[in-house]
Amino acid sequence: MALRDILVVPDPVLKQVSAPVAAVDDELRALMDDMLETMYAAPGIGLAAIQIGVPKRVIVMDIARQDEPKAPRYFVNPQILWASEETLPYEEGCLSVPEIYDEVERPARVKLRYLNYQGETIEEEAEGLYAVCIQHEMDHLDGVLFIDHLSRLKREQAVKKVKKQAKAA
Repeated sequence: MALRDILVVPDPVLKQVSAPVAAVDDELRALMDDMLETMYAAPGIGLAAIQIGVPKRVIVMDIARQDEPKAPRYFVNPQILWASEETLPYEEGCLSVPEIYDEVERPARVKLRYLNYQGETIEEEAEGLYAVCIQHEMDHLDGVLFIDHLSRLKREQAVKKVKKQAKAA
């Protein structure tokens, strides 16, 4: 396993649409292991492959609380099959938009289909933080950042702040 660099706005790679994965094989599992290690080190609760410069439809996630044992999840070619009309506002942040947090409203529940670490097809419903996080990460696969859900002014301010932080570092 290896730590990878996380891309930050305004890197144009983050706006790319990721390609579907043909099969879950050892090479893809190695990528997911690297992604998980990178996410934990950041620290974060979700990471899409595009955030480390790999334009594949792959996500890793762990929404366990700090006092709970780690519970890593792997999502290959995830699809939302259904989304509730009921929405849930949630204050989101992103490893690719460091130190910026703002409220985004998303469907409160979704039904999704994906391949897991073993390549098995899984269908399940997600709600609460799980639903928010999977939708946030799936946005990355389509070149969408959480700040793209904000007003133009808030989005521009966020990018400006991240650029300023990068120059100071």
